[in-house]
Amino acid sequence: MTQVLEFAKRLMAAPSVTPATGTVFDEMEAMLAPLGFQVTRFTRGEGERGTPEEPVENLFAIRHGPAGSRHFAFAGHLDVVPPGGGWTSAAFAPEIRGDLLYGRGAVDMKGAIACMADAAAAVPQDAGTLSFIITGDEEGPALHGTRALIDFMQEQGHRPDLCLVGEPTSVDRLGDMMKIGRRGSLNIWLEVEGTQGHVAYPHLADNPIPRLIAMLAELDALVLDEGTDWFQPSNLEITEIDIPNNAHNVIPAMAKARISIRFNDTHSGASLSEAIGAIAARHGGTALPIISGEPFLTQPGVFSDILAQAIETETGVVPEPSTTGGTSDARFLRDVCPVIEFGLVNATMHKRDEAVAIDDLSALSRIYAAVARAALDV
Repeated sequence: MTQVLEFAKRLMAAPSVTPATGTVFDEMEAMLAPLGFQVTRFTRGEGERGTPEEPVENLFAIRHGPAGSRHFAFAGHLDVVPPGGGWTSAAFAPEIRGDLLYGRGAVDMKGAIACMADAAAAVPQDAGTLSFIITGDEEGPALHGTRALIDFMQEQGHRPDLCLVGEPTSVDRLGDMMKIGRRGSLNIWLEVEGTQGHVAYPHLADNPIPRLIAMLAELDALVLDEGTDWFQPSNLEITEIDIPNNAHNVIPAMAKARISIRFNDTHSGASLSEAIGAIAARHGGTALPIISGEPFLTQPGVFSDILAQAIETETGVVPEPSTTGGTSDARFLRDVCPVIEFGLVNATMHKRDEAVAIDDLSALSRIYAAVARAALDV
């Protein structure tokens, strides 16, 4: 209890609004190096601060087991969202009040990373190879974070057999849910061009707004699918409408909108982009898609059974395997090896006065240690 709590407080006390760099990685390295891990830190991105290309710090740490042994990886992120105002205590000054530890990152996800580091101390080195895949950019563009770590691992010949991501997946109590997959994410920018003109002379202009409205109505009426055995139905949401026009008596020359689609494995980002593009074209518009991630599923089996057993042994709870929620860096790691997400209760993530139950930190550390030992012994 003492060590995992101290680890969590040290990480939480290091301000690390995305993209995280510096001190928080110093703390992480200081935790892992004494446990026998070889720690590599590197930065990717050469753009200006505040742009998608801004520098991102990453950390890969590995402790080799016997030759030919299995390789199990913990993965996560040290960056956090901006704390905002209205906190009872300072966001980056972790404080214990009652049974809870308060501070930004308590559950998303410095608390879980502290549990991983603490768990590593309970896994004998001769059990197998253990590694940490830790980025400073998951809450941001995620261009130079976990994807850069995967490139580094491939260059160095490191390929885990299994990977556990410490996202806060629990809902009402620790252990009630684990994520065995995620839906894909697609954003599409829509534009309809017209001809600007005076509202009193509409025959001399071409108003793009009615065509955009008709396009959005068709898109909003789409039923993409009915869901699958492991995935909820795909959903399309209109997230923005923009009509650049500073005058009340001018027909605008352009109408814009943006939609966001979370989709299951019935579709791919490319197939949906093509379908939406065709609808946009029918209404005289264009569509620019950006695919943030494809859907993935780690089929229930040995890995999920190991995790479920460890959770039930520690908490008495049988976790629900789920694919709900948003995206995570598991969407990249799925290309490396089977990946499952499991972590703390997510009720306060991204909120002011984010907090974790101190007892949950201790329990999660024991779960992580049990999973690592069992995964290395498969």
